Amino acid sequence: MKLAPRFAVLVAAAAVVAGCAPQTSDNSSSDKDDQSGTLRVWLFQEVGNDPKAKVVDSVVTAFEKAHKGTKVDVEYIPIDTRAQRVKAAFNDPKSAPDVMEYGNTDTAGYVHDGGLLDVTKDFGAWSEAKDTDPTAKQSVTVDGKMYGSPFYVGVRALYYRTDVFKDLGLQPPKTMAELASTARKIHKAKSDLYGLVVGGAYTYGAMPFVWANGGELATAKGSSYTSGIDSAAAQKGIKAYTSLFTSDNCPAAKCAVMGGNDTITAFAAGKAGMAIGGDFSHTAVEAGKVKGKYAVVPLPGVASGSVAPAFAGGNNIGVLKSTSHRTLAVDLMEQLTSKATQASMFDAMGFLPTFTDVRDAAAAKVPFEKPFVETLAAGTKFVPASPGWSEIDSSLVLPTMLQEVISGKKDVAAASKDAAKKMNDAFSSAG
Repeated sequence: MKLAPRFAVLVAAAAVVAGCAPQTSDNSSSDKDDQSGTLRVWLFQEVGNDPKAKVVDSVVTAFEKAHKGTKVDVEYIPIDTRAQRVKAAFNDPKSAPDVMEYGNTDTAGYVHDGGLLDVTKDFGAWSEAKDTDPTAKQSVTVDGKMYGSPFYVGVRALYYRTDVFKDLGLQPPKTMAELASTARKIHKAKSDLYGLVVGGAYTYGAMPFVWANGGELATAKGSSYTSGIDSAAAQKGIKAYTSLFTSDNCPAAKCAVMGGNDTITAFAAGKAGMAIGGDFSHTAVEAGKVKGKYAVVPLPGVASGSVAPAFAGGNNIGVLKSTSHRTLAVDLMEQLTSKATQASMFDAMGFLPTFTDVRDAAAAKVPFEKPFVETLAAGTKFVPASPGWSEIDSSLVLPTMLQEVISGKKDVAAASKDAAKKMNDAFSSAG
């Protein structure tokens, strides 16, 4: 999913959707494959949706022209009510769309609930698919099968105040250790600023610290997962992140409750020297007090010059299992996620393409995107492809772990052990 304020809302909604999705409907595939008629499409309604709608309209016009007797009915559904819409669609295939946009953390849950069509062979036969970013491809894959096509991707990098760095004679940090020391130098010199603004409820801001130190959220075991958040490597990353919640950087009393949007809001308001934000945060930052006084570099890893792995958020488009227009629906899915469409969506909405060649061209056209493209190229991570992830996310297992450490209620070993148990229970109950 896209993280702006929009992406944060989507992630939260994703957890609700998957958690509420029905477990009883078999969502059986239709025996029909009609070659004409009306195709229903659900896409997310964006803040400022007109540019997106114009791109989609051009795709639909070309599709209808190429498929005589076919009409495409596109509906933009509000994000905050999509949980109910998807639940109803899964329970009553007659009310379901043929093609649907969904957050990439929803994939496993939707597959578990029988809602999405297996398009493995179709995707493999699609000539453009070979240039799909591996992590984006992973986001539509469950148990080796593909259930959609990636639509766009979003990652985070390090925003920093160029005026503050110039005033203090600082250089962008090249390691995580330098990141922490630079943050403290900023706060010491300018006590009204957080050095690096961090959030105890900012899961995807914390995870790069875990991954950069060699830790993992979980590891696959057959068709299930086992939590790795309590491993020695993961604990090292948790310590690195939670050590930033101190009076000499970002006081726990203020920062422990912050989420991703809160940290970007603070940076945009001129209250921090650095922040971890996404390409999707650009609009909010540009609208703030720091416009013209910031730059972005990849979040550094442990070794000098390395890039910390980032979570690859974004959205996908898939075909519902209940469609009676299988061939047409798959074709439309491919047209909506094609290289040409993704390039147009980048121009219209700033959505980063999931095709590596299209993304490179976008970065060359818009220099601001370069550090995010570099982050993607360095290697990204994704959440476990388990329906259990929805429960983990909605139950705030990882933010609770971080906040327990930040508050001093538990040490890293105890908090991560408890989090691992909750994660394993969720993985186990999901099957």
